[in-house]
Amino acid sequence: MAANETPAKTGGVPAPAGGPPILCERQGAAFVITLNRPDKLNALNEDMSIALMEALDQAEADREVLAIILQGNEKAFCAGADLAGMSNAPEHRFDNYRARYNLVKMRKMFRQLHNYTKPVISAVEGFCLGGGLELAMFGDIIVAGEAAQFALPEAKHSLIPGAGGTQNLPRRIGPALAKELMWTGRRITAAEAKEIGLISHAVAKGEALAKAKEIVSLMEGSGPLAIMMIKQAVNRGAETPVALGFFQEADLAFMLAFSDDRQEGLKAFAEKRKPKFKGQ
Repeated sequence: MAANETPAKTGGVPAPAGGPPILCERQGAAFVITLNRPDKLNALNEDMSIALMEALDQAEADREVLAIILQGNEKAFCAGADLAGMSNAPEHRFDNYRARYNLVKMRKMFRQLHNYTKPVISAVEGFCLGGGLELAMFGDIIVAGEAAQFALPEAKHSLIPGAGGTQNLPRRIGPALAKELMWTGRRITAAEAKEIGLISHAVAKGEALAKAKEIVSLMEGSGPLAIMMIKQAVNRGAETPVALGFFQEADLAFMLAFSDDRQEGLKAFAEKRKPKFKGQ
């Protein structure tokens, strides 16, 4: 997303006539959210952002949902922000600056993903560019089909990534290579993205969703509270000195000692059976 663009005062671009901006479906323990603006290569706008926030709220409160899977279609995961609904008219510039944190729904959606308690897996096929790559990077894991293409091309338009790209990309692949990719706007393949550590798995074209669901199925053998605490410990620790990270890890680990699931996990281990976790 461009750093200096906010929605025009007339509001976001309406969802296409073909349906809502996203589609949601429970598939086992996974809550699959499909971006549904194929005529716009699933470009993000305010309506899609609002729908995403509502869906994420619903899934976070549902104990039966272990993880979120974000996907697009075979042509595009997401090609970036839809600039058709953006305005940067001179008379609006200071209003836009004031609005950038709390009024712009797209930014609130990214912030929600950053603080999300459940695992988020981005299943990428096709184009994953600009704000689309920024969206994918807010997930914990990125899985991509071999035909996927990744880039942050904003500098080609004398802009910079403005939805977390300058922060999340260096944390994934290191600052030097991240700067090179952002300075040049170069597109990379799924194979190269896997090689540099941007994505976790590169699979055959059309198999990204299946791989994401496989990962969720493997997580079903783990306690949902433990998964939540692991995510918090890792994410908090990445932003703090290691000594403080150790303290935070210990706090989260000992908190689980008071959970019913911990007792069930130990009992199931002793009885050589599969545990029945309740998320409490």
